[in-house]
Amino acid sequence: MATNTFEIIVTGNLTRDPELRFTPSGSPVATFGIAVNRNYQDKKTSEWIENTEFFRVTTWFKLAENCAESLKKGDRVIVIGKKLSASAYEKDGQQRATLEITASLVAPSLEFATCDIKRNPKTEFIGETRAAQVNQIDENIEFTDEDIPF
Repeated sequence: MATNTFEIIVTGNLTRDPELRFTPSGSPVATFGIAVNRNYQDKKTSEWIENTEFFRVTTWFKLAENCAESLKKGDRVIVIGKKLSASAYEKDGQQRATLEITASLVAPSLEFATCDIKRNPKTEFIGETRAAQVNQIDENIEFTDEDIPF
């Protein structure tokens, strides 16, 4: 039996500081937005066009805590996720859409910056594996329009 895999990788700048929250069961979840810029030259007019895509990023557990502690608005990051979801909403009478990445990895981009790495002590999962914790994610967390960067 064939299995399908999906992975999205984006590099962009944080549009706001990560916000750390906790589910009713106590699991940490952090959300932040990133802007991904793409510049290209129009073949017909030879003009340079800048296109910016906005993504909302959600992280869970220790990754969420580390993102909230380490990242701030403007930081350039690389985000890898295994889940991409789209949703539509209305704001000020206009239809809008948002793309959300559930990240499995977030790292600073060292293309234009340096960083000092501080290792956290290894945590042990007593009585539960990491996979079991991931299956307990409460995806029905309420978000407001302020969570969306546009």
